[in-house]
Amino acid sequence: MEDGIEHRTVNVNGINMHIAEKGEGPLILFIHGFPELWYSWRHQIAFFASRGYRCVAPDLRGFGDSDAPSSPSAYTSLHIVGDLIGLLDAVAGEEEKVFVVGHDWGALTAWSLCMYRPERVKALVNLSVAFTPRHPMRKPLQTLRAVYGNDYYICRFQESGVIEEEFAEIGTERVLKEFLTYRNPGPLYLPKGKGFGHPTESPILLPSWLSEQECKYYASKYQKTGFTGGFNYYRSLDLNWELTAPWTGAQIKVPVKFVVGDVDLTYNAPGAKDYIHKGGFKRDVPLLEEVVVLEGAGHFLHQERPHEINKHIYDFFRNFS
Repeated sequence: MEDGIEHRTVNVNGINMHIAEKGEGPLILFIHGFPELWYSWRHQIAFFASRGYRCVAPDLRGFGDSDAPSSPSAYTSLHIVGDLIGLLDAVAGEEEKVFVVGHDWGALTAWSLCMYRPERVKALVNLSVAFTPRHPMRKPLQTLRAVYGNDYYICRFQESGVIEEEFAEIGTERVLKEFLTYRNPGPLYLPKGKGFGHPTESPILLPSWLSEQECKYYASKYQKTGFTGGFNYYRSLDLNWELTAPWTGAQIKVPVKFVVGDVDLTYNAPGAKDYIHKGGFKRDVPLLEEVVVLEGAGHFLHQERPHEINKHIYDFFRNFS
């Protein structure tokens, strides 16, 4: 299952961070999202390590075998990017610039990394989550509640302990399967006491790209850590907004390729398609070289369509090697 992947713990930015690494050559940093782990990049690690790249995939703070500070205020983009800069200082040696691939929260983190420290990034491939410019007048949670209401999953994640309790009742493995198999292009709602909207004893059919064994690996880690570390990213949204005021209007100044699935809930969010395709995205990310929309692909596209995603990343990074 983990062919030749080495695991170690690196002390960065005041936390212990678990990383998986494989291969030799130019470094690619893979940044996972929620509810995921380094393991979400297993297909990419195997592919790129065999093609002359050194792959490094951390468990971000709050996830897997990395430390999980308890306070949501320890999960701002400044903390997360700080962890990654510390990691690059520890593992990249003399190599100043690295390739970066991000997905979901990892994509948001990658945008922040490129905004704060563009001199460390050679090129970026981001999956699923486009850049979101900071709105100077509107806090994120206020906006989300106005658009989606209180049952929207990000709003439901806010109150400490409440959603943890509900997820504990549903069961860790079941919750992970619900997220990983979610393919509705509409927004995700988690009404109180209703879980994911269907009976917890109803079977979940796994798609061909996700095995029971893979689900069990995720579950084994989340059973130890719980979901709080992941929720803390969502719980620091407004604090993040306050702290990033100095970057209002800032552009992303590294070469970028963006790939999204057409049934991904992020791509179908209000205004997303217009922003991505009608000039807003390119205005904020002037070195955006390509946008790829994969037909029939959902949110976890790097696991669902690994061969296509690997090729998209490989073709782009080859221009900079």
